[in-house]
Amino acid sequence: MSEFPADIFTEPEDVDPDTLANLGPLTRLAGVWEGRKGVDVNPKAEGAERREFLERIELHPIDPQANGPQLLYGLRYHIHIVASDEDTTFHDQIGYWLWEPATGLIMQTLAIPRGQVALAKGQANPDGSGLSVRAERGGPGYGICSTDFLEWAFRTDSYQLDVRFDADGGWSYVSTTMLQVRGRDEPFRHIDRNTLVKVGEPKPNPSARIAAGESLVQAHGFLTLG
Repeated sequence: MSEFPADIFTEPEDVDPDTLANLGPLTRLAGVWEGRKGVDVNPKAEGAERREFLERIELHPIDPQANGPQLLYGLRYHIHIVASDEDTTFHDQIGYWLWEPATGLIMQTLAIPRGQVALAKGQANPDGSGLSVRAERGGPGYGICSTDFLEWAFRTDSYQLDVRFDADGGWSYVSTTMLQVRGRDEPFRHIDRNTLVKVGEPKPNPSARIAAGESLVQAHGFLTLG
């Protein structure tokens, strides 16, 4: 028996336009964050390499989203990372964090400009201490898609992100990606970790700003000419 309703077309009524008030466990992520203690462990020809990095993450609410009866609230995010000893981009990533209040489902989408995307799912920790999401290669609903070269040379078999909410209002994470590197017998555990400090507040989503009395042009940030 399906866990989903028979009516797949009717969308929810009376949806609260204020996404920030309906993010559940994702509320702690909303805003602009910086971290200066990042550590990356990645594969190189001679073995594992350890790099330190600086990170900035922006997470701003989007308008409520409906898949028929399914209602999602979420954050659009952008991650930009530079290595501590360089000025050039070390990692860039965009995507969405999504929360389904009806089921407690958390999802993270991610895309990186090296030809890889993923959709991970998970739940918040029951005690409110954090959350975890996971994706696996070849999964029927939540998985990982890569370019032909990455599949051949650095195949990603799984991705897991564990987030911990800290008592001071910040948060930290550990990202674990299992890679099968061409020519190696054992999988490589690619680890990234950092601790984030809030440096800016989230921008309200357009529907919330309209409900508060802003015009459509103001809420969407359009420029007017004349």
